[in-house]
Amino acid sequence: MSSRVGETQIVFDPVGSRYHTFRIPAVLAVGEGLLAFCEGRLDSAGDAGEIEVVLRRSLDGGLSWLPLQVVSAVAGKTCGNPVPLVDPASGDLVLVTCQNGADAIETSLAQGIGAESGRRVYVQRSTDGGESWTAPVEITAQVKPADWGWYATGPCHGITLTQGPYAGRLVVPANHSIVPTGMNGGHCIFSDDGGRTWSCGFVDRNDGDEINANETTVAELADGRLYFNARNHLGTGPARVHAWSSDGGRTLDSPYEGIAGVTAPGIQGSVVRVGDRLLMSTPVDPSVRRELTVFVSDDSGMSWRPGAVVHPGMSGYSDLVVLPGGRVGVFYEAGETSSFASLRFATFDPFTL
Repeated sequence: MSSRVGETQIVFDPVGSRYHTFRIPAVLAVGEGLLAFCEGRLDSAGDAGEIEVVLRRSLDGGLSWLPLQVVSAVAGKTCGNPVPLVDPASGDLVLVTCQNGADAIETSLAQGIGAESGRRVYVQRSTDGGESWTAPVEITAQVKPADWGWYATGPCHGITLTQGPYAGRLVVPANHSIVPTGMNGGHCIFSDDGGRTWSCGFVDRNDGDEINANETTVAELADGRLYFNARNHLGTGPARVHAWSSDGGRTLDSPYEGIAGVTAPGIQGSVVRVGDRLLMSTPVDPSVRRELTVFVSDDSGMSWRPGAVVHPGMSGYSDLVVLPGGRVGVFYEAGETSSFASLRFATFDPFTL
């Protein structure tokens, strides 16, 4: 199956850079160009420490890449979880990210410990295709209730709705924890004014042991509904869970439920729609992060089948993007002995899957 995937390029490689590790990919297509975001981790490969949001742009659909840009960086802070979108009214690019103190630990923040260094949410804009960005503007008060500890946007691309009564709405998939238990829950945030103000959409807690929705991705279906797909973080049920929304993300039609037939090691994934099909990317080995695979659904996410192996070896987080010519790109973590040695980009024809 891997023969269906084209040549792979290494887009972010820490060797020779000032960064220890690059992680957490998110990619957005704008015209013929691509914007590939990730976290540039300065101190270590870990989730804590000083981390910057960085970007490389391609003006030719991923054939070549411009030099690295720093988009969000604050001394003494972790800046990450990039979620890029497009405001259709202005053409501006919108980027939603999170920040916390560099010394903060996720498990503590999830329980409300050290709230002064806790997770906060920010938005930036670009009017020139990503060449420059405004300073981050905090929107935490708009989207994070007081009893939430941990908070994470994406990590992956967001979507701009294209049809029905919610056309033009920006939707960012996200997750949170409830204080003081630290249990995860899924939610989304949305903006109806091009990313200038934000509201919290559905909130799905699932307080039991089976489903513990975590890192989340979203796609708009052909019939206008939204499909949310999330990591089941330490839940006793299937590795991935999903749900649908018929009102632009404001509520879910029913709570998250497990996805039968998809194995994964407990990790972020990505979904994207191509025509009437949905595609999903995730490593499939249930015990280790390896064998990054694209799955296909022909029934709006109700069932899934394996389509192509993108990387048979060690592999991690990923994001999918539809390219102008009809191919699909996958921006992903991979390596020979580490699942995040570098961030790579490859393309495939979705209609051969």
